[in-house]
Amino acid sequence: MEEKNRLQVERDGDFSYSIYLEKDFARLTEALQQCRQTDGKVCVVTDTHVEPLYCQTVKEELEKVFSKVTCFTMEAGEAHKQLSTVQDLYTHLIHNNFERRDLLLALGGGVVGDLTGFAAATYLRGIDFVQVPTTLLAQVDSSIGGKTGVDFESYKNMVGAFHQPKLVYMNLNTLHTLDKEQFACGMAEILKHGLLKDASYYQWLEEHHRSILDRELSALQEMIFRSCQIKADIVKQDPHEKGPRALLNLGHTIGHAIERKMDFQMLHGQCVALGYTAAAFLSQRRGLIEKDAVDKIEKINGLFQLPAGIKADLSTEDLLETTKKDKKMAQGRVRFILLRKIGEAFVDHTVSEDELRAAIDYLKGVS
Repeated sequence: MEEKNRLQVERDGDFSYSIYLEKDFARLTEALQQCRQTDGKVCVVTDTHVEPLYCQTVKEELEKVFSKVTCFTMEAGEAHKQLSTVQDLYTHLIHNNFERRDLLLALGGGVVGDLTGFAAATYLRGIDFVQVPTTLLAQVDSSIGGKTGVDFESYKNMVGAFHQPKLVYMNLNTLHTLDKEQFACGMAEILKHGLLKDASYYQWLEEHHRSILDRELSALQEMIFRSCQIKADIVKQDPHEKGPRALLNLGHTIGHAIERKMDFQMLHGQCVALGYTAAAFLSQRRGLIEKDAVDKIEKINGLFQLPAGIKADLSTEDLLETTKKDKKMAQGRVRFILLRKIGEAFVDHTVSEDELRAAIDYLKGVS
């Protein structure tokens, strides 16, 4: 079998970086030395969940080559993905005399990665950062592609910048510390990749669901490698989300609305799964796919312990209004992702309020 522990994300004249899939942190400094100088300072940005698990191990590895290693620990959770946390990080960097040649390292999930990337993009008008994602969701999604940002009030990722990492380094054994809900959240993004780009991969996920849920390392490596390939291929074509990269938003318009109206009590991946189920329903309603395809999507969601519908008492009209505030609007119309079939998605600008209302009501009626 092809060795699936490294792949490259590159665009001529724009960016180039490696993604490493490893079983521990032992090759982290070697990987860093291959992409940049390591004679300066590095700040490990992490959160209160990840810090006691991995921060000391990573710090000791980095101290082999960097002159100074500091740690900045933020409170865990989406509620702290705010400009105020970025300000605290700026203060830490200033007090420790970080210069433009120094480095930030994001150690954690998507919240840590997004916030660290945004800080790196804006501190001293831009310094290098690397992604060391420790959740499945971050490994296959937010760590790749250079989209960084923070939430503003209740609006997700409303403030941000495009800033590509110098390196993405994954220790796949960190996935064994995730609880079932967090692991399922990552699976939602992985299933999304199959839905929008590769029907055979989507089928493979169904066929191998048991070994994936048992977190067998060989299955995880195969799966994560393929998802990273799909994400990287799209990013290389469209780094600033002006064209085909929008396909990666499958499930996110309605998903983000649910997430926001639930006050982030539902996890991001759970909401994305509901969002792409709604997209499948609308695709069927337009005659693009058959009911069997929608049923299959819901069945596979169930295999990976993802929700089938909205259980909370949320107003359809409130959710509809929230979709209108999504940053994926274009000239007052929702930029929605639909399916021509499993494995082929497309961007549609004609989804009406009535269709969105019907999709939300469908999710509320799913048992």
